[in-house]
Amino acid sequence: MVTTGGGTPDDDVLVSVILEKFDELVALVASCDDATANAVPAAGRPEAMNSPIQLLVHTCGMMRRWSCSVNRGLPVPRDRDAEFTARMPAAEALALASRTRADFRDDVASTDPDAAPAAVPAGREHLWTGSCRGVLLHVFEEICQHLGHAEITRDMLDRPGR
Repeated sequence: MVTTGGGTPDDDVLVSVILEKFDELVALVASCDDATANAVPAAGRPEAMNSPIQLLVHTCGMMRRWSCSVNRGLPVPRDRDAEFTARMPAAEALALASRTRADFRDDVASTDPDAAPAAVPAGREHLWTGSCRGVLLHVFEEICQHLGHAEITRDMLDRPGR
């Protein structure tokens, strides 16, 4: 179980579930060879599709943006557009994911879930930005969305004729 910085047992459960879903995304990429991990399905509009690597890289950027830049007020450099064009060996993406997971855990341990986020981006004031806990709920929402997207992508890549 992950311990939050002064949070409740429910906060610890939230962080554990966030990391569980993140680990599922990491395992999905780990199960792919480099070509599959960087491929996009040919169906529909391939230019609008994302590879498993792109989804993992984007998820890493998203997690640190919200856990560190927003909740803690410590800017983490990020090129969101580049996340969606990323191509790299799966091992490189998995190393990024490992660093992101460790940094996310450190961010959470250094954050009071009841406190207001330190740096909510302009135009991103939502019900969930009222507390660091709410921001973590948003991280959970985003990871679930991207995990589902990656699962559908992998299933499409696994079928004959891609």
